Amino acid sequence: MHQARFISFEGIDGCGKSTQAHLLTNYFSAKGVDVMRTREPGGSPGAEAIRALLLTGATDKWSAETELLLFTAARRDHLEKTIEPALMAGQTVICDRFADSTRVYQGATRGDLREKVDHLHKEMIGREPDLTLIIDVNPKIALARGLARNSGEDRFEDFGLVFQEKLRDGFLKLAESFPDRCIVVNGNRTTEEVFKDLLTLTQL
Repeated sequence: MHQARFISFEGIDGCGKSTQAHLLTNYFSAKGVDVMRTREPGGSPGAEAIRALLLTGATDKWSAETELLLFTAARRDHLEKTIEPALMAGQTVICDRFADSTRVYQGATRGDLREKVDHLHKEMIGREPDLTLIIDVNPKIALARGLARNSGEDRFEDFGLVFQEKLRDGFLKLAESFPDRCIVVNGNRTTEEVFKDLLTLTQL
């Protein structure tokens, strides 16, 4: 019987983390692991409603402070309704983004809000993943990928290349701050090469 784990994927927009989360979920499932894949913002009905507010519309739709409150509200609902029940049931949870994204997006690049981000996280969330995989990709390549998806959820891609470069720097610094759970993976390779590394890092 495998111990339930909480694994998050992080990185800039278009880095390939969603693809890798999907591949890892399928791999674990094929090995007989009870696994669930989820995402942020979203992952529960209430959080999905907030996702639509956050990821669509003009770049100036929300201030960084308002984004922080909305992301925290979505994360709290996601934690209560999806993540904690799954972990309590013995499932391994693979999450496409978690609190680290808020630390970087709102805490470091959209405003100097890291202190507020950390305070809200401590008071309202209070949980970190067991393992965080940060997919590091050249911002120019990642931005082109993100915009090419034409998903309609491209509000953050619309901030442009300079913003994505700041995000990359933020995620790399974050990995240095949380070395016990954060691992940076070179995403400037084929999907198969990246996934091979992930299998080594997530050995059951």
